[in-house]
Amino acid sequence: MVTPVRFETIRSAPKVLLHDHLDGGLRPQTVIDLAAAAGYSELPHTDARELADWFRRSADSGSLERYLETFSHTVGVMQNRDALVRVAAECAEDLAADGVVYAEVRYAPELFQEGGLSIDEVVRAVQDGFREGERRAETAGNRIRIGTLLCAMRQNARASEIAELAVGYRDSEVVGFDIAGPEAGFPPTRNLDAFEYLRRQNAHFTIHAGEAFGLPSIWEAIQHCGAERLGHGVRIVDDIEVGEDGTARLGRLASYVRDRRIPLELCPSSNLQTGAAASLAEHPIGLLARLRFRVTVNTDNRLMSHCSMSSEFAALHETFGYGWDDLRWFTVNAMKSAFLGFDERLAVIEDVIKPGYARLMR
Repeated sequence: MVTPVRFETIRSAPKVLLHDHLDGGLRPQTVIDLAAAAGYSELPHTDARELADWFRRSADSGSLERYLETFSHTVGVMQNRDALVRVAAECAEDLAADGVVYAEVRYAPELFQEGGLSIDEVVRAVQDGFREGERRAETAGNRIRIGTLLCAMRQNARASEIAELAVGYRDSEVVGFDIAGPEAGFPPTRNLDAFEYLRRQNAHFTIHAGEAFGLPSIWEAIQHCGAERLGHGVRIVDDIEVGEDGTARLGRLASYVRDRRIPLELCPSSNLQTGAAASLAEHPIGLLARLRFRVTVNTDNRLMSHCSMSSEFAALHETFGYGWDDLRWFTVNAMKSAFLGFDERLAVIEDVIKPGYARLMR
């Protein structure tokens, strides 16, 4: 008998997450604890429930710029080694408890140096935290592997430095590179030297593109910079015309993205907060999945969006009627698109994902 699709059963399904920000996924109580330990006095609330509500309300503005402002508090309390280790360990634990078996978690090392840490000390602290979190998760019966993406802030001038850092730590579970921050006024080509270096080094990278800005951002990320994946990429829908009868006509860029199987790191709840759609029912994920783009489902910032992979899947089930076949498809898409070796990806798909969904579907 097929297991009913609901939040509780979705939590037991193996899931893969490619787009999750470390500084966007803190536990509210951890923010409060770290603020007290560091003497950080800027928090709007010191009650965990009230603070969680504040983050969600502030992120619901419909503006990417306002959304990004909420990070001043999480980043503000993550300025020493102990804080970074704790946040990374809890991130791994929380994702594993939600049924995530593989995750790529990203952060910008340059944001965590205000307390005097060197850039290498930041990376080592986060990696130590992830390994500790993996150990705790396994002890609790939840196995997970965390790969790290190092981000450069696109409005700054440190992309080449961070790209070299990513290459330097790629044998220590740093699996790739990204640029993040405001898209408008800061096109991907501002960091072209970094992407050319990564390609020469056979290193992996994704690019935040097509979230708050449109098709030019996506085009530059792919055609000039060589992005392997698109961070969000939701605005690719602007290159698709849908007729009154529901038939879709793809423009040249949309066709290229679909034909080349370039993964879209879609983050439904976050996309609603930043104005990509007025409601989940109107979110482009429905169309893009129907047209068989390489769609993946992600959380982006679990604290700000008050979400998890299970809640995102549950919301998609309620809105679009997606069943286990669809949720498995999203999960396999993500694992195919992970920045791991082919054998490692295939092993997770065949040994973990497919058997996990088979148990739910029989």
